[in-house]
Amino acid sequence: MGPNGGGGGGDTNPMPASVTISAAKTGAFSVAMSTSFQPADWDYQFFTLNPTATMTLGQLGPHHVRLQGIVHGVPQGSEGTPSTTWDFSTLDAITQPVLGVGDHSPEFQIAKAPAFMYESDNSGNAFTDLTFAQFAGYTQNLVRYYNTGGFVDGSTAYVSPSWPNDKITWWGVYNEPDINNGLTPQQYTDMYNTAVPAMQVIDPTIKFAAVELADFYGQEQAWIPTFVSGVTAQVDVLATHFYSSCNQKDTDATVLATIPGFVTDVQAISGQMAANPALVNVPVWVTENNVNADYSNNGMSNCNPNQVFVDDLRGSSPFFAAWRPYAFSQLGKAGAQALYHWDFGADKQYGEVDYNTGALQLSYWVDYWLGQAFPPSAGSQVLQFTASDNAELETLPVVNSDGSVVVMVANHAVNTPATDNNGPGVPFSVTVDVSALGSFSSAGLLVMDKDTSEANGPAETTVTPAAKMTIDLNGYSVGILTLKP
Repeated sequence: MGPNGGGGGGDTNPMPASVTISAAKTGAFSVAMSTSFQPADWDYQFFTLNPTATMTLGQLGPHHVRLQGIVHGVPQGSEGTPSTTWDFSTLDAITQPVLGVGDHSPEFQIAKAPAFMYESDNSGNAFTDLTFAQFAGYTQNLVRYYNTGGFVDGSTAYVSPSWPNDKITWWGVYNEPDINNGLTPQQYTDMYNTAVPAMQVIDPTIKFAAVELADFYGQEQAWIPTFVSGVTAQVDVLATHFYSSCNQKDTDATVLATIPGFVTDVQAISGQMAANPALVNVPVWVTENNVNADYSNNGMSNCNPNQVFVDDLRGSSPFFAAWRPYAFSQLGKAGAQALYHWDFGADKQYGEVDYNTGALQLSYWVDYWLGQAFPPSAGSQVLQFTASDNAELETLPVVNSDGSVVVMVANHAVNTPATDNNGPGVPFSVTVDVSALGSFSSAGLLVMDKDTSEANGPAETTVTPAAKMTIDLNGYSVGILTLKP
């Protein structure tokens, strides 16, 4: 039996629910959807294996695709050696195709320094130069390479093949400093204050995403106040990362219960930035987001070393069609202005498309339609509503500047909370009352669930506008109702 006494995911008698939309507005809603790549030894061949994937990526419509180069994706040096040689081949195997699609404006996250800048030439150890002048010099060459016609090292000239047509405007300074290389909050602040002005000397037009925190177990409280009080360099975005789990054995209920914590931390970050007048209007971006952050470490779980690693299929199953829209809605209502999928070409746990074949996964279509239905806009406003079930259904009603209304209902009800892991969910039939909004000339309904074609995506159906309209949600799923004046 379901949590409300309903049947399992295939029940023919769905639970009834109702949502009543008001014309009153409660606040702005503008979330840019995006995705990510990790140019590295295991990732760099993606576009070689899938030459049509640039089209798939472009159709997704991502804003400022995030690039996070590690291992040989760091273009200088080599892990475990004192080498200072430059080699952009691994990095650019991903970066150059990305530069040519979408908004042609990725966010290049300088995830790590070259290996020789760390103790013992091992990127797992601490920095040898805690003035960060050496790191700042490295970042300057990255900006030169992509934005100003390159640089010369020894007798070799290095210049991006895309220059001068495509440059990199957005730059992130380091990845998850709270868990990488033993940095303290003050050291990261010092790094940022040193690197950013150095990069601006090379190109004063560039913009910066700061912190990109691995946000768990109180990390926001431990890191953000120090940064906010000590930063003197330009900050255009303050970014953080959210994953719901690092253990495939966590139940669906446990995973879903983390999303209110995402909201609390976004609100806290915004509140802390208000203490610094220079940061009051800086937006919060969530630059990594997925169900599970775990990965294989020689076949074992990285997060749970005594446990064999198993892909968490909830990253691309119908569970994702409930989880991601729930997170999208809650984060947007809390004021976050960007939500990034981690990552684009990967496996069933992480990917929007399959790394080896380029085949689309359900997660691709969920992200695609969130971006299509709710394009970022300064004029979009959340409408006030009442609902019979706010615990299991996430409702997002938005009115746009052209008078159109989009109502999203995500069904994240868990069938058996104590045990379900990638379970079926619970069917609901949701009556949406839009009578307070006046009349509409046309309407469309889109549902993503276990029956959605991964190859082709969901089919939006034309429905007749009425004062009350019904969205049938068969287990974990999302419904998007679009009403046009």
